[in-house]
Amino acid sequence: MELVDCQTHIFSPEFAEMLFENKGEVQPERQDDAIVVHFGKSQSLRIRAADYSPEKKLADMDIASVRYAILSPNIPGPECLDPRLKEPAARASNDYTAQLCRLYPDRFRGLAVLPFSTIDEVLKEYRRAIHELSLSGVVVLSHLGGRMVDDPYWDPLYGVLSSDGIPMVIHPTVPVWADAISDHSMIPMMGFMVDHSFAMLRLILGGVLERYPTLKIVHPHCGGVLPYLMPRIDEQTEIKRRGREHIRMAPSAYYSKVFLDIVSPSPRTVRFALDYAGSGRALFGSDHPWISIASMVEVFTSLGLSESEIKAVGYDNAAALFGLPACVF
Repeated sequence: MELVDCQTHIFSPEFAEMLFENKGEVQPERQDDAIVVHFGKSQSLRIRAADYSPEKKLADMDIASVRYAILSPNIPGPECLDPRLKEPAARASNDYTAQLCRLYPDRFRGLAVLPFSTIDEVLKEYRRAIHELSLSGVVVLSHLGGRMVDDPYWDPLYGVLSSDGIPMVIHPTVPVWADAISDHSMIPMMGFMVDHSFAMLRLILGGVLERYPTLKIVHPHCGGVLPYLMPRIDEQTEIKRRGREHIRMAPSAYYSKVFLDIVSPSPRTVRFALDYAGSGRALFGSDHPWISIASMVEVFTSLGLSESEIKAVGYDNAAALFGLPACVF
């Protein structure tokens, strides 16, 4: 069994150093062999360079029989930085991702980050990252430089992603409402999952998938809370007629085209996501280095899937989405 890991993180050393130039909410602090990134007073993340090294990732991939990793930069994204840093930070991050993909073309593919400053700069960096650096998709965090993901201001980006057939991978970040849940470590426990669920729901209710029906989207962590709550959401829009200003179908109809990665420590949660989405819209992932790849493989292999389901979720769906070679199991 060979796998594609569709959620696995890196951190550009140049981007990390640029954090020390930031004057806003995101503030780094050196601690021994790590950088602790503070998101105001609400959340801190410890980034240890050795954990994000390509050597570490490749070694862990080999142990877990992962053939390819779809690399995405860890938060914070460039949109979280001061205006003067957003664009150079995006370039630095994408250059590093592309460098790793060039060094290990038979193991890595990469996702681009965008500055989310002005739409012109977003499109400029998109064209450079996808068409010059040959990255395979775009990471979109759950809120974007002071605007929500469904703001029509970003429509030109969604239009070019749709026309180019380039996948957009949603990823959580520290919520704008983080102060309300900053105690008891509730942001990483639950806040991330709820926030990226709101982002996906905004893409539906805000009409983005109505305007761009061929847009390819990956929703992480088993879809957060959306698969569980989608029947309630449908009831709200279809029976009570709430939130239908920008949609013509039930939200579940739009969501039926979205891919879910199955990153979760719980086989029961993964099973629920697979039952909801079907094996044709699910992707294996690990969230490495935050979670060991081997532990996610253990969850995946415990599900009792058929050979065809294992092949689809573990490799084929990702290969089709990100342009990887076919795998002979």
